[in-house]
Amino acid sequence: MARPPALKLSEVLGEIRMSPSAFYRLRARGLAPRMVKLPNGELRCRRGDLDAWWAACERDTPEWR
Repeated sequence: MARPPALKLSEVLGEIRMSPSAFYRLRARGLAPRMVKLPNGELRCRRGDLDAWWAACERDTPEWR
């Protein structure tokens, strides 16, 4: 079975509508979705990791409670 493609950082930023600087601040605090750093230094995010991060963000909002 083929492995699902990982999303590029630009694709993740577009989907979550966030600037790179805001994303890197979240990442420095350990609050961003899990990213994989490739040998060439680029970042990728698995679809499942991004979906899990979204779900956790939704559970933490007052509207969810």
